Amino acid sequence: MQTLGHAAQAETLVKKSRFLACVEPCADRAQALARVAELRARHPQAAHVCWALLAGGHSAANDDGEPGGTAGRPMLEVLRHQDLDGVLATVVRYFGGVKLGAGGLVRAYGDAVTQALKDAPRVPRVALRELVCALPYALEGVARRQIEAAGAELLDVSHHSLVTLRFRLAADAAAALQAALTEATAGRAGWLDAPA
Repeated sequence: MQTLGHAAQAETLVKKSRFLACVEPCADRAQALARVAELRARHPQAAHVCWALLAGGHSAANDDGEPGGTAGRPMLEVLRHQDLDGVLATVVRYFGGVKLGAGGLVRAYGDAVTQALKDAPRVPRVALRELVCALPYALEGVARRQIEAAGAELLDVSHHSLVTLRFRLAADAAAALQAALTEATAGRAGWLDAPA
C-alpha cells in the first residue's frame, strides 16, 4: 500500500470542457471536505467540483451534480487500481458547452485523475501508533531525548503530579521505543492508553 509524497495536478480538455485534476495526501474525510470547500471558493465559476477519497480503509466519492456514478466513482476506481491509501482526488470541471454523455464523463473524470497520478511521487504507507507515558519530572529530559532519537513526533506534554508525554511513531518501532524508555527511566515510565 502506498500514499503520495505531495500533491500533483493535471489539466485535460475534452470537447471544450476543462478538467483540473489534483491528487494529494489526505488523512481523513474532514480534511477532504475542507479541501473541497477550498476548491469551490477558488473556482466559483466551475460547473462541478467532484472528488474521491481513500483513507484508512474508508472510501467516499461525490459526483457534485454530475449524473450518478459518472465522476466520483470512476475517480475512486483509479485510486483503488493504483493501490493507494490516504489520498484525495479532486476534479474541477469547467463546462465547455458540449455534453459528454455518461460514458464520456466516466472516461473524462477517470482519465483526469490518471493524468494527475502520472507524475505523483509515491511513498510507502506507514502505519502509525500513538503512545502516552507518564513519568517523574526529573526524567522528562531523558524521555524527550529517547523520543527524538527514535524519530517519534511529540504531540503533547502536560505537567501535573507527573509529566505526561503523548507521541506518535511508526507502529513497527513502538515496542522498541517503549522498551528503551522503560530501561532509560529504570522502570519509572508508566504507559497509558493513547486516545483513540
